[in-house]
Amino acid sequence: MATHLVWLRNDLRLHDNPALSAACRDPQARVLALYIATPAQWRSHEMAPRQAAFIQRNLQHLHHELAQRNIPLYSYQTADFSTAVSDIALFCRQHHVDALFYNYQYELNEQRRDAALEKALARTVVCQGFHDSVILPPGSVTTGNQEMYRVFTPFSKAFLRRLQEGIADCLPAPARRHASAGPTPPPAPFDYPQEAVDEALFPAGEAAAIERLRRFCRNQAQDYEVERDFPDRQGTSLLSPYLATGVLSPQQCLHRLLREQPGALLGQAGSIWLNELIWREFYRHLLVAYPRLCCHQPFQPWTDRVAWRNDEAQLTAWQQGRTGFPIVDAAMRQLNQTGWMHNRLRMIVASFLVKDLLIDWRLGERYFMSRLIDGDLAANNGGWQWAASTGTDAAPYFRIFNPTTQGERFDPDGAFIRQWIPALRHIPGKAIHQPWVWADKRGETLDWPRPIVDHQQARNATLKAYEAARHNAR
Repeated sequence: MATHLVWLRNDLRLHDNPALSAACRDPQARVLALYIATPAQWRSHEMAPRQAAFIQRNLQHLHHELAQRNIPLYSYQTADFSTAVSDIALFCRQHHVDALFYNYQYELNEQRRDAALEKALARTVVCQGFHDSVILPPGSVTTGNQEMYRVFTPFSKAFLRRLQEGIADCLPAPARRHASAGPTPPPAPFDYPQEAVDEALFPAGEAAAIERLRRFCRNQAQDYEVERDFPDRQGTSLLSPYLATGVLSPQQCLHRLLREQPGALLGQAGSIWLNELIWREFYRHLLVAYPRLCCHQPFQPWTDRVAWRNDEAQLTAWQQGRTGFPIVDAAMRQLNQTGWMHNRLRMIVASFLVKDLLIDWRLGERYFMSRLIDGDLAANNGGWQWAASTGTDAAPYFRIFNPTTQGERFDPDGAFIRQWIPALRHIPGKAIHQPWVWADKRGETLDWPRPIVDHQQARNATLKAYEAARHNAR
């Protein structure tokens, strides 16, 4: 009897899992699943404790679901990321594995690890890799010169043309196996710090993720364009943690969206959320085309000449949500307390750190990864480089958000600010966006810091720093 091994990574689901589906294709084969936690690597990349806890909970759900299908899930920790190759090779020998199935990861170190594993197993185990965290494989959407697009809009148009030619079906969950290798113990807790996840906000398990996807596509996707920018409204999908950890696939999102909003491919209802899925694809395709993005390098080399200030006290104020700009501070408090931040707010706080404080975007990128339950290298790096004007298709360096007017526009009555900053709840109406002005007029002292920078002065300094960097790069 053949033994097939599925190596699970960021694909903690039964449905639309190409590696799992392929491993189960032979009804006579014994199928095993393996998950290897790498806490040392997580520490080096400062993975958020909430994301570790979310992975742990979803791994427990998956262990139970696989067991019901007679597929035992073995869960291990390895001392170091680099030992994964030898660990899996040993597992294959111990369990007489004939074929290994896995879904690709696109980060540079992960690609090198997978290549080393296939080389190590070349004479004994057949290895098969699959694309699962993208709708279309990296390298399949290119210019007429067969190069990766550097600008999102033409990439998106080409991507949509490909989708209109045909979309692959989602794969069903595997059926119950006849052969069983016996039960395995539930996944042990990771040797890694964990913070509690709000189960009401992000319930664990594939069933919960699928139900959330269905509700959003049926009831909210058509209004996404109008609702998405207002953080006090339930206008976004809240699906990003499930995509980041592979509890959902982007293919599932696309199919469900088109089932509920069939005109989305034609620019009709649901098309704006589809555009967000394509942004996610764009950043993943870029990561493969330009591996330096995995190495803390800006896409635009000249921007590495920007003379960053890197003021530790101001960085700490930004991290703690005490900059004196209410929308920035409320957003950072949402991040610190929940592990998630509304997308519009991610742009606002990133612009503030880089363009108002002139602090290196990489420090912000790293801090986000240390807090985000939906931390994902491609999306996080892409978003930060867009905000910092260092990436491909980035916001022009002279486009700088005004944090006060951003708050007035997207949280006009201050409902979101009041939710996260209790000290400002008593300030009426729109005055909450400049609480120090309101307090000064009344002769009151606020239990809240004044702005740590003057926006106009900071804007001028940032423009000079970027212009000097461009000049020096010639």
